[in-house]
Amino acid sequence: MSFEVAIRITELMMGLAFAQQSVEHLRAYRDEWIIFLPRLILAVLLVAGIATNWVLLALLLLGIIVFYRFDGPYNGGADRMSMLILICLVLENFLPSQYWREIAFGYLAIQLILSYFISGWVKIINPEWRSGQALSDVFLFSAYPVSEALRRWSTSTRFLLTMSWAVIIFELIFPLSILSPITLKIALVVAATFHLSNAFLFGLNRFFWIWLAAYPSIIWFQQRVFVTIQ
Repeated sequence: MSFEVAIRITELMMGLAFAQQSVEHLRAYRDEWIIFLPRLILAVLLVAGIATNWVLLALLLLGIIVFYRFDGPYNGGADRMSMLILICLVLENFLPSQYWREIAFGYLAIQLILSYFISGWVKIINPEWRSGQALSDVFLFSAYPVSEALRRWSTSTRFLLTMSWAVIIFELIFPLSILSPITLKIALVVAATFHLSNAFLFGLNRFFWIWLAAYPSIIWFQQRVFVTIQ
């Protein structure tokens, strides 16, 4: 995947993700549409490829306003990843040379890799994750499950223990996936499936779309590093 193609795919996917998020707020209380209607329009312009550099800059500034409005990233990691992608894309558009533009986009790829590894590290040092109790609590107490029947999974001790360790091990070894194009593709499919299952089970749809928007950066990064080593 070329640098230009990776950038454009990232812009398209992020624009679609932002459009979806913005539509959710158009009927919200406290006149949130005043913030999210412009964001929706900017997202459409980004998808259309119109004045991309200035649209990205406007989205970044609007993202800061959203953070101020909600006293921080109200959707947690999804909002942080959104801002990270935006910052890297803005830098890619405004930095003066190809070298520094690639550095900015490569930084996004590195942060994506670290997001999985750090998540796994946090889990493995937590005894509740190692025992499967943390995952049990998610099903038992979380307000997100779309079906009460899912809460019955909280009693499936062996299943949840297996799943807990599967998630931990996958996240910890994720950085090794960049060693080859094949392992990276497999890892990204597994990761995307994980995010998709979270979207269906817990309604965490924003994580799915915005994390996928960052995937082109790591695909390009792996090829860039591989070619350099060769």
